[in-house]
Amino acid sequence: MDASDELLRGAEPAALLTLDGAIRGLNAAMATALGSSAEQCLGRDFGDVWPASQRMLAESLVAHAAKTKAVAMRVLDFPGRGGTPVASLIEAQQVKDPVSDEQLVWVHALDAGNDLASLLIPFRLATTAAHLGLWMYSPDDHQLEWLGGAPALVALFPDPAVSLSTVISAVHPDDREALGQLLRSASTRQSPWVRLRYLPQHEGWHQLAAQTRRIQLGYGGPERIFGILRDDTKQEKRKEKAQAALTAERQRAKDIADFSSALITAATEQELQQVALTRLAATFGASGALLALVDEGRLRVSTDAGIAMWEVDVMHGLPLDHPSALPEAIRTGKPQFIPDREDYIRRWPQGAEFPRLGRLGSDYATSITPLSETGNQPLGGWLVTYGSGYRPSLDEMTLMGALADLAGQALRRIRLQQARVELATALQKTMLPTLPAHLAGLEVAARYLPSRDGLDIGGDWYDAFVMSDGTVAMEIGDAQGHDVDAAAAMGQVRASIRAIAAHEPNPATVLTRTNELLVTMGAARFSSCTMLHIDPGDGRVTGASAGHVPLLCARKDGSHSIHELAGGPVLGVVPDIEYGEETFTLDEDSALVMVTDGVVEGPGLTLDAGLERAGTLAGAALHDGLNAEETADRVLDAAVAVDHLDDVAVLVIRRT
Repeated sequence: MDASDELLRGAEPAALLTLDGAIRGLNAAMATALGSSAEQCLGRDFGDVWPASQRMLAESLVAHAAKTKAVAMRVLDFPGRGGTPVASLIEAQQVKDPVSDEQLVWVHALDAGNDLASLLIPFRLATTAAHLGLWMYSPDDHQLEWLGGAPALVALFPDPAVSLSTVISAVHPDDREALGQLLRSASTRQSPWVRLRYLPQHEGWHQLAAQTRRIQLGYGGPERIFGILRDDTKQEKRKEKAQAALTAERQRAKDIADFSSALITAATEQELQQVALTRLAATFGASGALLALVDEGRLRVSTDAGIAMWEVDVMHGLPLDHPSALPEAIRTGKPQFIPDREDYIRRWPQGAEFPRLGRLGSDYATSITPLSETGNQPLGGWLVTYGSGYRPSLDEMTLMGALADLAGQALRRIRLQQARVELATALQKTMLPTLPAHLAGLEVAARYLPSRDGLDIGGDWYDAFVMSDGTVAMEIGDAQGHDVDAAAAMGQVRASIRAIAAHEPNPATVLTRTNELLVTMGAARFSSCTMLHIDPGDGRVTGASAGHVPLLCARKDGSHSIHELAGGPVLGVVPDIEYGEETFTLDEDSALVMVTDGVVEGPGLTLDAGLERAGTLAGAALHDGLNAEETADRVLDAAVAVDHLDDVAVLVIRRT
């Protein structure tokens, strides 16, 4: 038996073709799969023996292997036994006939049993391009899995896998029999469109249309019923845009939270590179990204698929003192945004040397962010490209810088080969924000200490930023635990709140939306949080709490009070919660003290006693004429004195 026969011995369909596509030989499995005998297939063009719908795909697969000598793969539909189409991953590559020395093309089906999801990719791409939805039904366990498609359709089904009974319960009672008939009678051919009225969560009725088809996944694999879905509902444009914006906002918040968490937990340079190149472009709506790391004074560049390596080869190995955009941004620690070719050539005349940057303005703009700040040792930077005319917002640039700073901290710790705990500690401290300075009528101060029990990291956080209407947003919170996972959870929650707060004016709404996001994401840790909006002009305070420690109010006369804010339970546990809020006035020469439970609870110290002591200390500090910074120190020092075990955070807001 020669080598050619050996290639046809497998159980999966296989054939040998000439370079122009004529069938030289095939095994019984291939003949059976194509619905013909081996004698009927020999000598015929390979594309001619396939169904009309697959002919062009089969011919292009063979042509690619014949012309390029490269291995080519594609998902094709066999006619299959009993008429059921078989979605199979087909490989084509050139081989040499040992007898005639002739070059042939070997085409054979691959075993995709361990990765059936790969067989679904063409279906997903096709339905997305056609603005349809795609789902798969398994009759054996009565489960439906939503595979993707048009965003507006995917948004109707927030759970990727649901039971058939759950879907039926949302279908109009008069249409449920039609749905059951659609699934029971699914054949190998596309069914007619069946109209169904469907009631998703928090929306009115949708008029949907569905088709089904039975397909076998892989040669010898399981049969599934696939359905495509079309939304025929006529809705007002405003509602469609609002729904799309909500979906995009949820996805963006999740992407940012996942990005932060992945940077925190990256333990090697390879992991860091993978996190940056797989997430950068998607997170910021860019067309491509590259990562440049500094090794012995020179750049080591890697890129994602959005920027081809040949386009950036000229940057690989550049010395850090080279007078061009990327080395300069990394060397100086100053971000650079280049809107067009004219701006690039004006600032870096050497731009003509770089093919891709030299085309700036014709199809894209570029943003470069260093991984270390001005004055620190240069570590590297990342570069992202956008469509022509794009200009990032201030919030986006700030967020990009924060993530780059996280990446820089991770890289520094990785290169110093520090323990993972040290890495997480440094990253957590980096994530604590810089408080806004020079707030008219307000003083703000914050303090943080990690736990003394177990790992020196935790889930406590605080944040403060100025809203677009001039009010100051203040928040403090505590993610469950004090370990690496708690630090990662803290980063997710804080980033989510910041992203949502940019578009929501009320603390209660921010907590409601954050809770909805965390529940949807299936967050592993719950978090408590207090959020305030303060008007520096009149001292008006609007606040809400998600299961957090009560607020303290200290006054100039030395008195204090404990304020239990309206709100709801901790974040990330209970779905469909609407958080409450309340409004009050912060008098002049008074201060609000926000703390985490580690400040007011400890061995032998109850919560009530701890709150009373912290309030007394804060009131005495104001009576003594101390500012917000000194008041925060007094409250924190008291927590240290009682041998605190938990993480502690203090945020003081004093109205002057």
